[in-house]
This record gives sequence, structure tokens and C-alpha cells, in this order.
Amino acid sequence: MGGFFGVTSKHDCVFDLFFGVDYHSHLGTRRGGMAVLGENGFNRAIHNIENSPFRTKFERDVLEMKGNMGIGCISDYEPQPLIVKSHHGTYAIVTVGKINNIDDLEEKLVENGTSHFLEMSGGDINPTELAATIINQKENLIDGLKYVQEIVDGSLTVLLMNEKGLYLSRDKFGRTPAVIGKKNDGSYCVAFESFAYLNLGYKHYRELGPGEIDFVSAAEGVKMLVAPGLKMRICTFLWVYYGYPSSSYEGLSVEKMRYNCGKYIASRDTETPDTVAGVPDSGIAHAIGYSNQSGIPFSRPFIKYTPTWPRSFMPTIQSKRNLIAKMKLIPVHDLIVDKKLLLIDDSIVRGTQMRETTEFLYQSGAKEVHIRSACPPLLYGCKYLNFSRSNSEMELITRKTIQKLEGNQDPETIKSYINPDGDKYKAMVEEIRKELNFTSLQFNRLDDLKKACEIDEDKLCTYCWDGRE
Repeated sequence: MGGFFGVTSKHDCVFDLFFGVDYHSHLGTRRGGMAVLGENGFNRAIHNIENSPFRTKFERDVLEMKGNMGIGCISDYEPQPLIVKSHHGTYAIVTVGKINNIDDLEEKLVENGTSHFLEMSGGDINPTELAATIINQKENLIDGLKYVQEIVDGSLTVLLMNEKGLYLSRDKFGRTPAVIGKKNDGSYCVAFESFAYLNLGYKHYRELGPGEIDFVSAAEGVKMLVAPGLKMRICTFLWVYYGYPSSSYEGLSVEKMRYNCGKYIASRDTETPDTVAGVPDSGIAHAIGYSNQSGIPFSRPFIKYTPTWPRSFMPTIQSKRNLIAKMKLIPVHDLIVDKKLLLIDDSIVRGTQMRETTEFLYQSGAKEVHIRSACPPLLYGCKYLNFSRSNSEMELITRKTIQKLEGNQDPETIKSYINPDGDKYKAMVEEIRKELNFTSLQFNRLDDLKKACEIDEDKLCTYCWDGRE
């Protein structure tokens, strides 16, 4: 995944930029970067944040950087921001998204003889560098940013900074958010997460529509350069898992949406546990919604230890992620022994962590462990965003179960498991329950998940659950 933040001000912007980028640390695990434009030109810093938080790595850079404009990002993959010299002048650029046709675009640009690319350590090219190269194919920045949205298969939100100001281009289907905040002194900021600027003195100014491109400058204000499109497909999983609780997308807060999910799960449940709990962190709000609806007491039978293991430290190697996820949850035995527990997590992807958690609870004296997922079964890998939760569809517990039941992964066979009222769906859920040793298992229904979002369902991307393009 990843997140971005930018500032344009009549004063030095580094303090706001530093903390604004830091507020996106929950969205990425590997790289952090900032670029500032001041009297001496561009000053940039990029650091690895896999084993140390963003704030620690950039403390020295903040003391050295000065400027009235700046952009920065947190990234799961590529180093950013990049500084690019072209016929458009010099600019800094960051991107968030996923380019599915990256190989085809690279080949086309290289064959034209107008471009070359630097390989990253894994042998891939930097998607942000590719985006800059596409922009540079056109005579002006606006046409270049529009061209990116036209030819990229997947999604890409772009933030670009030059001596004039900031250019913010939201993905053409609005799969990820892009918002603008404003201070009383005339400063503006742009962000992925809407909460990121609130404690810095900014108030919400506006949210960009799908495909919209805005120019933002402390001197000139906000100008819409390209009007938003009519079709939106914002990622529903942002509310369920990735978004921070205090953020809002399309007017609906993450926390409220999660309460709604818990409410709808409870309204269809027939179990009578002693307590309901959420798997930290994202499962907690879902569990509160369940508790409020059902009247079953909310409890915390285990606590997440965060002083030295915040989420941004999670490594990208799955075996290490599983180990650290287990080490971070500390049990409260008084709330476990002889209890019938109902646990809600945001999702069940591979199932390994939830299986280990369930086994641990049984070993600690729990009578029953009922598991609820705040979203439907994940049947398809995400095509549009770089979610790091699964590298292959066959890592999904649903796909493994279908393979076991059917002996194949035929597309039509997969589709037959989508309907929550169908016999195949019920057989899959029961097989997963037995495999992971849960007392009972229930997934949130897709129709209830859509209702929980409180916006037109046609604006929601639900591809990972129903394969809908």
C-alpha cells in the first residue's frame, strides 16, 4: 500500500510535512521519503523504515531541510519521492497504486528510444519512475498527468511538486482517496488520510473526485485542472482494514463503518458467547459494533504490545510477520479461562494467525472460540492496489479450501462460492471452520458490508470478494 502528504505554505513547511507523512505510517512498511523545495532548490531524503519508525529515521533530515513546499510518502515497495529533470523543468513526484501493465508500458517506452529505466534491487523498475516517464511524453504537465490515467491498467494517484506548487491527481476510478486541507494562514496540505492534518492546524477543504486533477498553491489557492469523472470504485477494504480509525472516505468515518459491520454481523448471529472481543487493532471497532447491537459485553482477552512493535515495523516476509503478530498479542487470562469467546477480525486471509490465536486461547482455558470476519470470504487477489496481505491467490484459505473440495480453480467454479445463501458457500465456510479449529465461523455478508459503507454500492470496489471488475 502506501500514503502521501504534501504542503505548500508562505512559511517553512518542514514541521508540518514531517508529521503529516508520519501520520501515514500505518499504510507502509519499507520506505519513507520527503522532498522539500526551498531557496537552494530541492532537498530530498529516503530511508528504510523496516526496523525503525519514520520519525526516528528522519529526525536529522528535518533539522537540515528548509522550504515552503514539500511532499513525502510512506511506501511498501519503491523508494520515493523521485526528483526528475525534464522538459517540464525539475519536479518531485510520489505515487500510490498498482500498475498491472508495467512491463508493456516499459517495453513500449524503451522501444520508442525516448526512455530508459534504472532497476531496483529486485530487478524491477520503480513504478513512480515509470509514471514520471509517461508524464514526460507530453508537452505539459497537465496532459502528462491525464495520460498516466489513460494508459495505466490498475490504479495510480500521483502527487507532483515543482516551483509553482503541488499537482494532485487522483486515480481515475478513485480507488484510493485524495484530500486537501487548509490553514487560516493560507497554507494548504494534500493527503491520503484525512485525519493526518487535523492536529497540524488544517481544516478539511475538499476531497477530490475520481480522476480529478487539482493544482494547489499557497499563492494561488486551489484550482481544478481536470474535472472528476462519473465512475467511482473506491476500495471498500480501506474502511474494513487499511484505513486509520479516525480517517474518513467519501464522508464516512472508518470507525463508524466498522461499528456498522459489527452491527450487521450481530443481527444475523445466533450464538450466545460470554463476551465479544476484537483482534487488535482493526477488529476492535467491529467488535464494539457487535457488542452494542447484541448486548453481549465487550472485553479484551489479549492486548497488543506496541511500545517496540508498532504496526509499521512489520516485516514483509510472511513467516516473520506471523511470528511477530503472535508475539505482539499478550493474553489476559482472567478474561479467557472458562469463557465462551467470540472474536472478530477484519478478515481471514491465510488463516494461520487466527488458527494459532484460537489454539492459544483453548490452551489458556477458553471453553469456546467463535470467529467472525468483518468482511466476506476473500476469493480474489486485489488487481488494483498493492495490498501486501497475499502474494498469490492460492495463499488464500478460501482458494485452498475450494481446491480441496473441487480439485480445480476454474473461474466458474470460484464464482459458485460467492453466494452466501448457496450450499457451496456453506460447505466452504464449514471446511474452513474445521481446518482452523473454530467452535463456529461466520463471515459478514457482502450485501451487509455494502450497507455498512452508507454510500451508493456502485461506487464501491468489491473485486476481492465477488470478482466484479
